Parts: sequence; C-alpha cells; structure tokens
Amino acid sequence: MADIATTPFLDALKTIFPSPSLTSPESVLAQPWYIVAAVSFSASRKPAAVPVIFEFVLRELEAAQLLTGLRADSDEARTQRLMLASKIREALLHSGLLSGIPRVIESLIALNGVMPEELQTKQVLRDRTKTIADYEKSGEQLFRAMYCETADTVQGLLDRAYPDLGWFCNTVGYGITYGGTDVLTQVEISYAIVAALIAIDAPRQITWHLANAQHGGATLEEAKAVREIAVKVAQAAGVTWSDGVPDVPEVEKY
Repeated sequence: MADIATTPFLDALKTIFPSPSLTSPESVLAQPWYIVAAVSFSASRKPAAVPVIFEFVLRELEAAQLLTGLRADSDEARTQRLMLASKIREALLHSGLLSGIPRVIESLIALNGVMPEELQTKQVLRDRTKTIADYEKSGEQLFRAMYCETADTVQGLLDRAYPDLGWFCNTVGYGITYGGTDVLTQVEISYAIVAALIAIDAPRQITWHLANAQHGGATLEEAKAVREIAVKVAQAAGVTWSDGVPDVPEVEKY
C-alpha cells in the first residue's frame, strides 16, 4: 500500500533531517531522508511506497535543476538523476542482508516499474574480478572504519558466536555488499542499515549503527533525525517494538 506515503507525510519526513534549504540539485541529493524512508518502507513490507518516494524526490531534483538553470537534457542533469536512482537502489540492496532479500526484490521491482529508461542500470556495478581475499580485506577496512574503537569487540562477539558468522559479516556484508560500490558514502550506508534494523526490531544492532553513523561523520543531531524518520515510517507501516527503539548514543569522534 502506497497510501501512507502521502505528499504531506513525505514533506514532514524531509523536514526532520537538519539541512539547508533544498534549492540546489546537490543539496537535494545530499539530504539522506529519502534513503532512510525508502529502506524503512521496504523493510516494513511496504514496497509500493518506494517508487512514490523516488518520484517525489525526482520532482524536487528536477525543480532544483530548473531553478539553477541546469538544462534537463544536459549530461550533468542526467548524471544527477542517475545518482538519485542509484542511491535508492543501492540502499535497498544493502538492506536485504537485514530485512531479507524477498522484501528487497519486491521493492526494486516496484521501483523499476516507474524508473525512466535512461535511469535503469544494465550492468553489475560490483567488480566481479575481485577475489574473496580482496573482499575480506576491503570488508575489514570498512568494518573498522565504521566501528572504530569497538571493532575488535564486535568482531570477537561474532566470531565466538560462530566463526562463519564473523567471516560472513566481514566478507559478504562489509566487503561485497556494503563496500562493493562507491554509490553511497560511509555515513549513508550506516543510515540505510539503521533504517532496516529499526523496521525489524534489532535493538543491539540499532545501537551499534547509530554510533557507527557518527563514526562516519554524522552529528548527534543528524543521527537522531535518521532514527526519528525510520521510526515514523515503520510506525506508519504498522511496525511495533518489543521494548521500544534505543536512543542515539553520543560517541567520541575519531
């Protein structure tokens, strides 16, 4: 059902994240509310809302392009539109490790149903010439960049639970999935992860990744805004939590 993704609701979500007015194409793309909202709807089993969000932000992006005098048929304008589409697609794919690939399949199929031909992708973005060892190495680098001083503690917890779990999270999660492309920034990856975790009620991991968002450059205020957006979407979709959603921990920046 897309009826909960109304224009007033999306307008309200957009205003939660602290940012300058969205009057330039760059500012529209950089404001991550739509990444959080799209993943939240998808993980909350509302795939029909995802294309509504895309079309909403696409209209804002095109309005900003017009306002700044950028021709719609220019290479720069098309690149910006493609970036928007790619960010949403990639964030949804990331969330599949957490909410389940079937939900992502439905969301990406729904999104593709409204995607202009020029913004559709025809090739795999990930480098398929890389070896598993390559992804193990890059996965560990991203994992440590996200978790900072808690990296060894979290990795040890995963390894003790089941060594293959630790390997899977590092290599498949952080190496291939989260770090497999440069479509999303590190902090945007954390935002997508938080959105999915809130929808599936995973409090331990929510706390981890709200901290990781700050490790990646988010301010405390921005991390709180991401949490609020994800909670509002999940609530609208009918999600409930056993013990509520953890608050945002304040962490020391490195």
